[in-house]
Amino acid sequence: MFPILKNAEIAPNIFEMLIECPKLAQKVKPGHFVIVMADENSERIPLTAADFDADAGTLTLVIMAVGTSTRKIVQRQAGEHLFALMGPLGHPSHLENYSIQGHGTVIMTAGGVGTAPIYPIARALKNYGNRIITIQGARNKDLLFWQDKMSAVSDEYIITTDDGSEGRKALVTQPLREILETRESEIGCVYMIGPAIMMKFCAETIAPFQVQGIASLNSIMIDGTGMCGGCRVKVGEETKFTCVDGPEFDARKVDWDILLARQKMYHSEEQCSLRSGRDA
Repeated sequence: MFPILKNAEIAPNIFEMLIECPKLAQKVKPGHFVIVMADENSERIPLTAADFDADAGTLTLVIMAVGTSTRKIVQRQAGEHLFALMGPLGHPSHLENYSIQGHGTVIMTAGGVGTAPIYPIARALKNYGNRIITIQGARNKDLLFWQDKMSAVSDEYIITTDDGSEGRKALVTQPLREILETRESEIGCVYMIGPAIMMKFCAETIAPFQVQGIASLNSIMIDGTGMCGGCRVKVGEETKFTCVDGPEFDARKVDWDILLARQKMYHSEEQCSLRSGRDA
């Protein structure tokens, strides 16, 4: 059992949960993910670490309540427990000082809830001496969160919203393209975390430029240890398992159409589960 110290709604249907887990907090690094179960009968849900404090022995997760299982998790309140919390899993982010390679700036492109997992990566890259440009996007201003955290680790901070209610009225790909067109030689790497469709178009945006692109994939996952094969993705000419080979991959090599199609495999079952929950 893992005690929940805090659970707060920070945007509509988006919750920030602070969990006591001293052993895990000692080992987790930026880019790692964990598997969460609300109770012993729950689905296993993969969530990327949003923050962690080894001294306090805590892990922070940011969860969007979209399906039956994520809704069950966020219903747990401070003082209650999660049944299981397994990790850290996957490979941590590759961190380096890109100025040593002659390109000292990293662009962090975050869409929606992708802001949460991109934050510790941006913070770590900043601590490595990199210059950080953050592009944070959301459908509207109400769905933005952690602006203070992202701004604090960014040398340049750009907000975009689909409806123009905050920052620029644009998709994240627009300022991304503008920066690459004017400052390509300065950019060492572009990180992208968010909905798969956003990452697909970010990958297409960087394709004409000589920059590295890294995407953290959110494929369907069951056991998180490479045994089930549910999270398989095509990267270049190889089949990879997101849970043990990732979750980060070269964004330009990912077959985004296959990933998007696989994310829809259980759509009807997910809708049936939601309806059953409402009817219960």
